[in-house]
Amino acid sequence: METEQLANAPAETLPQDGTEAPAAPLPAVCFENVKYSYDEEEGGEFAVNGVSLTIAEGEFVAVLGRNGSGKSTLAKLINALLRPTEGKVTVFGLDTADTKKAFDIRKSAGMVFQNPDNQTVASVVEDDVAFGPENIGLPREEIGRRIEYALDAVGMTQFRSATPSRLSGGQKQRIAIAGVLAIQPKIMILDESTAMLDPKGRREVMDVVKKLNREQGMTVILITHFMEEALEAGRAVVMHRGEIVMDGTPEEIFARADELETYNLTLPRAAYICKRLQQAGMPLKNAFDAEELAEGICASLQRG
Repeated sequence: METEQLANAPAETLPQDGTEAPAAPLPAVCFENVKYSYDEEEGGEFAVNGVSLTIAEGEFVAVLGRNGSGKSTLAKLINALLRPTEGKVTVFGLDTADTKKAFDIRKSAGMVFQNPDNQTVASVVEDDVAFGPENIGLPREEIGRRIEYALDAVGMTQFRSATPSRLSGGQKQRIAIAGVLAIQPKIMILDESTAMLDPKGRREVMDVVKKLNREQGMTVILITHFMEEALEAGRAVVMHRGEIVMDGTPEEIFARADELETYNLTLPRAAYICKRLQQAGMPLKNAFDAEELAEGICASLQRG
């Protein structure tokens, strides 16, 4: 719980003289040949091993991989909870190895963890959402405005006075997201944030995340082992033994089913069924969700 609270503890524009072209925007996140070991002094294996990765502002990136692949370590390196053993990580140009910048980095990159109960700090929803803004010293009126904004963004305004412990898992996780939103980060990192939820709860959280990315241009980094969730992203990155082994659109990644299997990853259910039907001789285009699959089957049967 201490780690989760620290992660959310509480950009700069250069002057233009009218004659120079505007500077290129800084990437939201940049990894430069980054390595990280939990047992650095004992020469342990690297949990993240030579990763170079750039994520642009406004991207929605899903990071996939089995347990132990390094994806959660990657998330903590972005949030400055961990600092690279080798290489460099920057968040909007701020070096995560600079301890003086940790506060600003965590304001820019908010993090939502797997267990919503570990992120609850108050007995009333609005007090829980207010925790972050209070810790960064915002005035009372601004805190009130941010509570309203955050609860509205996750569709939980009607639960403002509720007790978090009485909410469903999906509702609790939406409150956890609201707590991060109240700090107004530019990046939302979700570290297996739907792993403990039922399908309904996962849909609730993913709907909120998509809305934040689509309507507010928030950069979203989704750490997940649910392959269906990756279809909501614009880009998917696959990690294996601390390395990035695949990087592309979700459709491009899932089209390489045989390669995914070598990393112990399975296709989304609809894509798996599509592949089996193709192997059985049905002339189908690759389909990655149930609607695409149904349309493909109908079209194939009509061609007959």
